[in-house]
Amino acid sequence: MSVVTLKIDDIECTGKVGQTILEVAKENNVQIPVLCDLKGLTPVAACRLCLVEVEGLPKLVPACATKIQEGMVVKTNTEKLKNYKRMIVELLFSEGNHICASCVVNGHCELQDLGYMVGMDHVRFDYLWQSFKIDSSHPKFVMDQSKCVKCTRCIRVCDEVEGAHVWDLRGRGINVRVSTGFDEPWGQNKDCTQCGKCVQVCPVGALFDKNATSSEMIKDRSFLQRILEGREAKIWVR
Repeated sequence: MSVVTLKIDDIECTGKVGQTILEVAKENNVQIPVLCDLKGLTPVAACRLCLVEVEGLPKLVPACATKIQEGMVVKTNTEKLKNYKRMIVELLFSEGNHICASCVVNGHCELQDLGYMVGMDHVRFDYLWQSFKIDSSHPKFVMDQSKCVKCTRCIRVCDEVEGAHVWDLRGRGINVRVSTGFDEPWGQNKDCTQCGKCVQVCPVGALFDKNATSSEMIKDRSFLQRILEGREAKIWVR
């Protein structure tokens, strides 16, 4: 496979044709914030937190969905990008009802980690305090729409890995919500296999176990790589 040479934050890097900027950055210990991206799921560039500057391009590009090219010069940590990413995190906090102290994933939340990473010590924007639903109809899990960041990880893992496609997006603009088919209660959806994959990949406290309380839930995403590696090795084929 052809090798591509590029620079990321003045670091000489090499990668393989077809790799993304984010993949090569991770291999070279260059930290780029992400929220929607998760190894093993199709990249959708939804959260825009991984935006980078590429020399010669007039606009910012998502590192998770941009393929590397020979001679590419990438900047990931300019003042412009720092300000932009902090603004995105602040907007995510202001759009939802993220009360960390009472959240089941307090201390284990990717959005909370991103707040620390981008240096957020307050939110400059007015909180919307929208009216959200909590769906506790499922026998094992709960969905709290007020914590959802629309990363679509739950949609992708259910569709691409479990093959059930329970979840989808509905609505437009500020009214976009993750919902089950026909917007029925989660517990009434006959396609749900109760596997819990969507719960484990959720980066925040939008999906959680019913028996979890404040700061108790630590999500384990290692199952995703085990499944994908097993499929690639065909260990479950007779």
